[in-house]
Parts: sequence; C-alpha cells; structure tokens
Amino acid sequence: MKNDEIQTEFFKQNAKILIVDDEQDTLDIFRRHLEDEYHIDTAHSAEEALEKLENNTYHIAMTDMVMPGTDGIELLTQIKKRLPHVAVVMISGKATIGMAVEAMKIGAEEFIEKPVEDLDLLKIIIKKILKTKWQHEEIKRLRSILAQEFDRTQIIGNSLAIQKVMEKVKRIAHLDTTILVTGETGVGKDLFADLIYLNSKRKAQKFVTVNCGGLPENLLESMLFGHKKGSFTDAIRDKVGYFQEADGGTLFLDEITETNKTFQVKLLRVLEKGVVRPVGADMDIEVNVRIITSTNKDIEKEVKDGNFRQDLYYRLNVIHLHIPPLRERREDIPLLTNAFLREFRKKYDKSNLEISDTVMSVLISREWEGNIRELKNTIEHAVAMATHNKIVLEDLPGNIYMKLGAVENKLNNLVNLSFSEAKDTFEKNYVEEILIKCNGDVTKASELSGIKRPNLYEKFNKHNIDVNKYRNNS
Repeated sequence: MKNDEIQTEFFKQNAKILIVDDEQDTLDIFRRHLEDEYHIDTAHSAEEALEKLENNTYHIAMTDMVMPGTDGIELLTQIKKRLPHVAVVMISGKATIGMAVEAMKIGAEEFIEKPVEDLDLLKIIIKKILKTKWQHEEIKRLRSILAQEFDRTQIIGNSLAIQKVMEKVKRIAHLDTTILVTGETGVGKDLFADLIYLNSKRKAQKFVTVNCGGLPENLLESMLFGHKKGSFTDAIRDKVGYFQEADGGTLFLDEITETNKTFQVKLLRVLEKGVVRPVGADMDIEVNVRIITSTNKDIEKEVKDGNFRQDLYYRLNVIHLHIPPLRERREDIPLLTNAFLREFRKKYDKSNLEISDTVMSVLISREWEGNIRELKNTIEHAVAMATHNKIVLEDLPGNIYMKLGAVENKLNNLVNLSFSEAKDTFEKNYVEEILIKCNGDVTKASELSGIKRPNLYEKFNKHNIDVNKYRNNS
C-alpha cells in the first residue's frame, strides 16, 4: 500500500472533526457529507465547542465566524492558546475581509466562504490538513528515534523523505551485512555510506573508499586484491590491496556497476569465501570486511541487460538504501543553501553576505538534475560572483540566470497582447509544460495542475494540443 493510501486509511479510521455552527441545517449538511469518512461531532456555540474540546480529542475544528455570544474569532483564539494541536477551519458568509485576515494571522489553517457549494472541496481541504498533521507527527517520531545516540554528521535535512532514510540508516548501521546504496548522481551516496560506517560496530577500524569508475579495468583487481612483485610489468614490489587495508573495517565500492564481468566474478568469490588472492599469488588471504556499494544506475536494468551479474547483485543487495533526489525533498533546500552559504562566506571572506528571498525562491523551485552537488556548486559560484552584501539573480550561474531571462522575455511578450490573447497564450504554454513534466500522462497532469481531466481535454482541443507528442513511447 502506498504512503498516501496508508495516511488516508489511518485518518478515515481515526480522524475526529468538531463542527461548530449555530445553524442546525449547516451542521446536518456537513455531517451527512463527512460522516462516511470521519468521526463527526457538532456544537451549536463556542461555549459548547470549548467544553467538548476539553473533554475529547479532535484533529480539526470547523467553526462559523459569526455566532451569537462568543464568536468564531474568539473561539479560534482560545483553541490556539489552549489546544494548539487542533487545526481550525473558519467558515462564514458574513465575515469581512479584515476578519478573514485576522483569523489567518491567529492561526486558522483555512478560510471557506458560505454557502459551501462544492462540498467535495471541503473533503480535499480536510485531507490536506490531515496529511500535513500526519507528516509533522511522523517527522517528530523519526526525530525522536534519531536523537537516541545517533551521529548524523554531514547529513543536512529535516524533510520527511530524508528522515525516513535516516531512520533506516539507524536500523541497519550496526548490522554486519552488505548494503547497496542507490540514487542519482549528486545525492550524497558517499555521505550515507560514511554515516553507516560512523554508526557501525566497525567505526574504530578503517573506512576505505574506492571509486570503481575512476580506476582502469586492468588496475582495479590489483588495487583491490593486491599483487605480488613481478606479477606484471610494473609490479616492482608487493602491494597490499584495499580489501586487506580495510580488514576489520568497512570497504565502500562506489559506482559498482562500472566494473566488468571478470572482476565481478572475483568479487563474488570474496563475498562468498571471505578470502582474496593477490594478483600473482598462489595462496588466499582471509579478510573480514563489511562491504557497502553504490550506483547511480538502475542496477536491476543492468542485470536484465546482461551488464551486471545477477548472483553478485543478490549478494550486494542484502539491504537496499535509496537516497531520494533533491526535487523530492525541496523543504531541505533552504537548509542546504544556508549551510553552503556559511561554508563559502568563509572561503571567499564575505562574512556579511546574505541571500535574497527571490534567489531562494528560484533555488527551491528548480529541478536540480545534479542534486546537492549542483546546488553546492551554484552557491559557490554565486558567493564568488556577488559584489554586494546580498546574492541576487545576476550572481547565479549562466545556465540558471539565462533560463530566468527567457521566462522574463515571455512575460514581456505577453504584455504586448490583449488580456484575452495573453490568457490563451499563457494557458497553452502552461498546459504544454505540464504535459512535458508528466510525459503526457493526463492523470498525473490533472493531479499536478489541479485541473479536472474533462477540463484538461477541453483545453487540448481548444489549443490543438496532441497529447501523444508528449508521451514517452520508448
């Protein structure tokens, strides 16, 4: 079951909602529409609502703003003061804009106008609030787990995605078994390998890192297993290999899918027998090494295509740790950005340098195909190029700044059109960009844009957009 489905089922069974309104008809309508999914309770006044809130547990309170006696604003204030964990949705047809703004400032999660004609929208709002609450609770739970004697050196991030990875690291770090770390280039697979080592039983012994993609094939075996003097032309003395060097400790084989089949056979033997044989030697040497490997490729596809041995894959993939790309943990971008900013302020002697809100917004919205490594390089470039006390758009690398310029040009072009023409042009460009992002998947495009499928198809017809052109048929 997917994570979102687990959340939905959890809240259907457990979520309690208190609806507060002095009009019985309103209470009846909301109850009928919501009670099939949630536990619904009602109150006719703020006083009755506060009594029920004190004596029961609720996830959400939905309250009218204008009621006889204590009004919704005062009820909201009391809830946020006494029961801050309860989310509050304000509903009213008589409130002024000023009252709505005041409610949001006090802490209301949402404001809905009466009459509520689209009751399905109400369900969407409730699910959104409950999902946010679930994520906050999950992060708190994960943080409490990670706080128990766990060294998370160099790992920056508090997003739910990264907290889940950290929880798994904590569970597997002390185990003495092989681990396969996967993830796109630049996500920090080496940092997580180091983190596992630092929290393992072998942390007092050596941690040896080998970039398998950076060594010529003819040297890889010699470097890892060692060699005897005279075993080949340049072997002028005996050499201890990385396996022996890491004996008792941990060996990290980065980019393991870059190795050839010959080496893979020999590595499989090491894993099965616990021995290595140096090049040119006639005897095996016992080694006690924990193996962590990594790859930025789809290793299962590599196995299917015949590029990587299936039996070795099974030996390496006893435990699989996948590191999510930066675009799936955008809430960590400000934390990472500020950490890199502190680092490069020292390097370039710019202690007063800050980052503008506009630049931060651009960084958060960017896809970051190169992940954390690309973000770090971007911040270093910006710090190096900054001429004032604040990083501005012009300080960003050319590939980012020029793309922003192209967007600005599009906006300038729209200004030269009539409102109707500009609206149609924007709509067409927007729908095309959504289709590109979703590879022509209309369902995903609908979810991402918030436009219902029938309405999307109307826009396809209106702008002569062929969906098939955006689908990946390979």
